[in-house]
Amino acid sequence: MRASQSGGGAVTIYDRILEAQELLGKTRETSQSPEEKELLHLAIDALWFIWTNGHSDEFADYRKDVQSDGPARVVAAFKTRDEADTWLKANPNPPDLAYVLIADEYHIVMYSRERNIRALAPHPTLEFHLEEMTKDGLPPTVATFNTHEEADAWFGGQSEPPAQTVVQIGGELYLAVYYRNIHHRAFFPFSMAERRRKRTV
Repeated sequence: MRASQSGGGAVTIYDRILEAQELLGKTRETSQSPEEKELLHLAIDALWFIWTNGHSDEFADYRKDVQSDGPARVVAAFKTRDEADTWLKANPNPPDLAYVLIADEYHIVMYSRERNIRALAPHPTLEFHLEEMTKDGLPPTVATFNTHEEADAWFGGQSEPPAQTVVQIGGELYLAVYYRNIHHRAFFPFSMAERRRKRTV
C-alpha cells in the first residue's frame, strides 16, 4: 500500500482514498460471491486509477461539486456550436458522457473510441434539476436586480460564489450557477422547468 502524502494534520483526499481502498479490500476478502469480489476489485482499481493518473485533487473538487447539490458538473463551456465542434474534433480522447455548455445550454458528449464516432447532443439534465428545486414551490431569492447587467456585475464581483444561488432579475427567477472547475458563471431561468412540464404533458 502506498504511503499517505498528507504529512500529518488535516485528513486529505489521499488519506480518504487509502482508507476507502483498505475498507474495500477487507470487504473483498470476506465476500463469498465471485461477482461481488470482482465488483469490489473494480472499485479498488478505479481509486488507484484516480491516484496514479494524478486526478486526486480533481476528484476532491468533483466531490465538493456533488455535495453542493448544484446542477450537473460540466467539463467545458463554449459560446457557439462551432467552437464546441472544433474542440470535440481536436480532442484526442473526448470525455464520453460528460456534460458541456454551448451558449449556456447543456449538451452531453458521446464518443466511441472503437469507431471514432463523436457527437454532442442536447440534454435536459438542467431542466430536471430546476424541476426538482421547484417541486415544493419556488425557492426564496437572495438578491433582486432590475436588469441582467446589474446581475452580471453582482455575480462577476464575487471571487468564489456558491455553486448555486437563486436570484430575481426583472421579475423572473433565475438560478445563478458557478462552475468552479472551469470558472464559468451562468444564469438559468426557472421557467425552463415549467416548459419541460408542458412538453411532458
